[in-house]
Amino acid sequence: MPVMKLTRLWTSFARQVDARPDATALVARRRHISYGELADLVADASAHLDRLDTTGGAPIGAPATKTPRTIALVLACLRAGLPVVLPSATLPAAALRRLLDRAGCRHVVNADDIGPAGAGETPAPAAPGDSDDVAFVLTTSGSTGLPKLVPLTGGAVERFVDWAAARFDLAPGASVLNYAPLNFDLCLLDVWATLHHGGRVVLVDPDAATNGRHLLDAIDDNAVTVVQAVPMAHRLMVDAAGDPARRLASVRHTLFTGDHMPARCLAALPAVFPGSRLYNVYGCTETNDSFLYEVDRDAPPTDGVPLGTPLPGVEAVVLDSDGAVVTGEGRGELVVATPFQSAGYLGADPATPGPFVDAPEGRPPGTAARFYRTGDVVRRDGDGVLHLEGRNDFQVKVRGTRVNTEVVEQVLLGHHEVAEAVVLAVPDPVAGHLLHAVLRRVPGATVTTLDLRRHCAQHLPTAAIPSAFRLSEAPLPRTSTGKVDRRTLRSPRPEGTDARKEPAR
Repeated sequence: MPVMKLTRLWTSFARQVDARPDATALVARRRHISYGELADLVADASAHLDRLDTTGGAPIGAPATKTPRTIALVLACLRAGLPVVLPSATLPAAALRRLLDRAGCRHVVNADDIGPAGAGETPAPAAPGDSDDVAFVLTTSGSTGLPKLVPLTGGAVERFVDWAAARFDLAPGASVLNYAPLNFDLCLLDVWATLHHGGRVVLVDPDAATNGRHLLDAIDDNAVTVVQAVPMAHRLMVDAAGDPARRLASVRHTLFTGDHMPARCLAALPAVFPGSRLYNVYGCTETNDSFLYEVDRDAPPTDGVPLGTPLPGVEAVVLDSDGAVVTGEGRGELVVATPFQSAGYLGADPATPGPFVDAPEGRPPGTAARFYRTGDVVRRDGDGVLHLEGRNDFQVKVRGTRVNTEVVEQVLLGHHEVAEAVVLAVPDPVAGHLLHAVLRRVPGATVTTLDLRRHCAQHLPTAAIPSAFRLSEAPLPRTSTGKVDRRTLRSPRPEGTDARKEPAR
């Protein structure tokens, strides 16, 4: 992989250091780190990189521990024109080694314990698209196996951070909560767009990420103006805010993304963030953000939040089951092209069909050359508005009837005593599949399997009612990017867990 071009991501940060060295760049574990202090950490990391053999511009592996030193290491890589691979810091050692070998990392640097770097022998694979401009290599959640490597060019990231800054007022004086892990694409806004434009990044300690009161205190203590997080985090904050709600008056923009937002949580957000605009953001790691929908604070939707309108430069089409473009009302798979997207997976077998495809047939001249098949099923209504219905891979047949397990999850989340819900399709020789629901109840809940079965029967056809329920007060396991870890839930439950499986009656 050739050495990348020097990007504005570094030069803009350097300008902030020169202009405002004493301004706070990061808040980590209540410690305020100025732009000047962060620049000193970058200098330390740069000195370490200088001692490595980086001939040919092979990417640097940097496990994504959420610390100022990791952020400084990434900035040092940008300064040196070296792509940086950011795998989850929670990956098992063997999986991490395989992933970094696939990326062609000759050196792996632990930013919080800089010393002799691990080295690999695998040559760097050619990056798709503009291989001489790759800045970041993000990773997917790995929910279906080894995470995929998603290279993003400096140009793609620069276009995104400029849009984000203009849309959400990221500038000196802005204070942005970073909830997501550093390997997640949400950090392009939370961290890199904020530092690019002179704001302050408030890093949420991963050990306290499920503590709603801690999140509220971090927002209050640092006068946070922008909050972006997965719906689970918003539910934690709403629950911790109490009734009447604790009010966080500093927040001006509240974003939720990455998962279905329960209606009762959405309805509570205006009270918790009384001066904030509310947004649903839709996108994939491979494409970055694609759609934005601003919620009416006075009348939030109760039956699902629309995807909204495409971001500037985004092209989106809907393909039916035969691959034909849906031009009016209808449903099908959402296929998008964005100015911020990857050109393809790093190290992928070019002979294996993937989600990156040529422009759909019949698109007008000027259409982007490469589109990404999201796997998400959407419905376009009579007004041309797109609504997310689920995923292609969550469509299963139960006793001959097609069922979308995500729809079942949304119905279960509609019960006021259910905090989290996942529905698994378990193969069955007679029925084809049986649905097993795994749920976390809200504290103090008394809901039973029979109650949940009755609730489902009011909203779902018979085939979509789960045949088994597993109830727990413990949070459901999560992947490195905050999504529910379905693979773990499919594994046999360890002895001693407080969850219990209750057959439907």
